[in-house]
Amino acid sequence: MGAPFRFIHAADLHVDSPFRGLTDAPPAVREALRESTFRAARRLADAAIEEAADFVVIAGDLYDAADRSLHAQLALQKEWQRLHAHGVQLFIIHGNHDPLSGRQAKLRWPASVRFFGAERAERFPAYTKRGELAAYVTGVSYASRSVTVNLAAGYEARRDGTYEIALLHGNVDGDADHDPYAPCRLDELTGAGFHYWALGHIHQRAVLHAYPHVVYPGNAQGRHARETGAKGCYVVDVAANHETTLRFLALDTVRWANLDTPINGLASEQALLDAMERSVLEAAAASEGRSLMARLKLTGRGPLHGQLEDAERLAELLAGLRDRLSESDYGTRAAEAGESAWCWVAALESAAGAAADPAALAEEDSFAGELIRASLRIERGEESLEDLAEEALQPLIGHPKLRRAVREAMARRGPDWLVRARELAAGLLAGETEAQVLDRPAQGGNAR
Repeated sequence: MGAPFRFIHAADLHVDSPFRGLTDAPPAVREALRESTFRAARRLADAAIEEAADFVVIAGDLYDAADRSLHAQLALQKEWQRLHAHGVQLFIIHGNHDPLSGRQAKLRWPASVRFFGAERAERFPAYTKRGELAAYVTGVSYASRSVTVNLAAGYEARRDGTYEIALLHGNVDGDADHDPYAPCRLDELTGAGFHYWALGHIHQRAVLHAYPHVVYPGNAQGRHARETGAKGCYVVDVAANHETTLRFLALDTVRWANLDTPINGLASEQALLDAMERSVLEAAAASEGRSLMARLKLTGRGPLHGQLEDAERLAELLAGLRDRLSESDYGTRAAEAGESAWCWVAALESAAGAAADPAALAEEDSFAGELIRASLRIERGEESLEDLAEEALQPLIGHPKLRRAVREAMARRGPDWLVRARELAAGLLAGETEAQVLDRPAQGGNAR
């Protein structure tokens, strides 16, 4: 039996992470994004104090770059000093983004902060605020950015009945979405004699195993559209008999979301804008008071499909949506970012299809059906596009300038050209022309 205690497991703070590709966002949005990783680090310290944690473990990638900025280091120094003043210990390893080989300032860190070296796995005792031994923490930092050896193989548990935590920044069981740094297998971690593996590197939180616990907390703040949903840390309570309870705590200030808006049944631009606005505002309302960065995708099938194939029309829709959101309760407040929640749509794309389903048309004994079936044969490699084009475009190919223009157009086609062409053809063959859409009464019986 040991002393009960509480610790916080965090990883992948990526403080001072750059946010690129947002040149069209208002200054307040860009500033809020730049500050978001700093604010997550501040919220981590706040959480440790408010939750009365005995200690905090951070499993690598405190900083976003090996040559970490002085601004980021001073920000963390300030937060760690606050924790020291409240009797909270910290145990920190460095990962592939902030290896020990990177340039760092010579700063004075609180005595309660333990940084692990890179030569071999080290072990330090962790104490409760009452001065009782709570656990031993074992870990090793990255010496350089690319560590492809199995670091976990060098960890050794004491196995003397004391709770043992292993800090590791690595890829368990070869997650293909992340670099294969410090690769290891789940079965070797569960059999190593530690009670809790505090992992970092994978930005999606996950409890891979319980008793022993093998845990990724995810990163503390989402940084792009692939890092959606709540981001934060785990608060871990350990009882005297080593019963372990985890509770997720969000630390993010900006939340990312990928949203879908179906165009089914929408017959006007007004109806489409209304539907897009609803999608964004519903996501903003569900973001627990955080600001929202959204990417919007149009899906489903409907008569508006033909217009959505036009990049210029999509850009105009996006501009119109942003204008409407700027006037909503969750609108971007360029003059007062502060604590006010805003929402910003970073991108709009269409994956929508024609109202007429090509798969259904392909079953018809008609010209439309034959056209769709021909495109499917080309897609499967059963027919040559070049041969079909030569035959269909014979009048054009006979003219030298037109022949060159046709071949240049074919050379420029994108990877999804056949799917897009099939959808466009389905819409046209079904009579879904732009003129018809514009003349059609809007939903509710009112003319547009």
